[in-house]
Amino acid sequence: MKFTKNTAAWIAAFLLAGSSVLTVHASADTSAGLFDFFTKEESAETEPISEDVPPKRGKNSPCRDDEDCAALSGESCGWYCRHMEDGKRPPVPGEMAFIDRHGGYFLGEDEKVIYLTFDAGYENGNIARILDTLKTEEVPAAFFVLENLVTRNTDLVKRMVEDGHLVCNHTAKHLDMSTRSEREFTDELAAMEKIYRETMGTEIAKYYRPPEGKFTEANLAWANSIGYKTIFWSYAYADWDNSRQMPADKAMEKVLAGTHNGEVILLHPTSATNADILPGLIREWKAMGYRFGTLDELTGNCDPAKNQT
Repeated sequence: MKFTKNTAAWIAAFLLAGSSVLTVHASADTSAGLFDFFTKEESAETEPISEDVPPKRGKNSPCRDDEDCAALSGESCGWYCRHMEDGKRPPVPGEMAFIDRHGGYFLGEDEKVIYLTFDAGYENGNIARILDTLKTEEVPAAFFVLENLVTRNTDLVKRMVEDGHLVCNHTAKHLDMSTRSEREFTDELAAMEKIYRETMGTEIAKYYRPPEGKFTEANLAWANSIGYKTIFWSYAYADWDNSRQMPADKAMEKVLAGTHNGEVILLHPTSATNADILPGLIREWKAMGYRFGTLDELTGNCDPAKNQT
C-alpha cells in the first residue's frame, strides 16, 4: 500500500483522538511529520528486480550473497529435462525455474557448443577408455567424482587433471542431499574437498552436481554461498545400470537425436556402451559443426575463445 499524506493525517487524527492525555489536534504539520517518518526508510530501498526480466547466466547471474536461505524452499526436487529432437533446446522445468537465481546451470548459450560431463563413482575399466578417447579427439570434459574413485583410483583421477579435464564435487558418499540440513550439506561437500586435497595435493573444481539429481532450492543457495555452481544437464539417458546397457547402435542414434545448441550432456563413464560409442559420437558432433566447451565457459568464468575445441 502506498503511504500518502492523507493516510498520515488520518493516522494522526485517529491516534490523537483516542488518547486521554493528549490535547493537541492533528494538524498539517503533525501529519507531514508522520509522512516523513514512515516514508524515509522506504525511499532508501533499492528498486526491486522485475520478475519479467529473465535471469542472466554466467558471471552476471543475479545470485545474492545476502540471501536468507532459511526462507527458501526445502521441498525436494528431482532434476529432469524433456528429450527434444530436431535440434530443439529443452526448456527449464517450470517448477525448478529458480535454479538460475542460485548459481544453477543446465544449458549453455544458443550456439553450436556441447559441454561433456561425466558422473564417476568407481572404475570398471571403462573410465580409462573414455579418457583415451577424449585425449585422442582433444576434447575437454568435466568429471564429477566421489571419494571412492579418488582414494581407490588416484592415478586415474590424476590423469583426468593432467589431460586438462575438470574434476568436480559429486559429494563424498553420494547421499540424498535434499534431506540434509545446511550443516550436513556443507560438511559433505567439505569432506570431498578434504579427501581430494589430501590425495591429489590440489583443490577440487568448485562445481557441484547433486547425486541422482535430487536437491532443494536451499541446497543451491547453500552451495552458492560456499563458492559452488550447481551443474545439472540438458540431456541424459538411461546409461547407469551396467546390467541393462542399451545396444551401441540404438544408444548412438538416441544421443545424436537429442543433440542441441548449448547442450550439457550427462554420461556415466562406467557404461561400456558409452565407452564404445564415444569416439563415433564426438566425430559425428564435430561433423555437425559442434565444438566442445568447459564449465568455466558455461558459467562465465573464462573467455570462451580460449576454450574452443
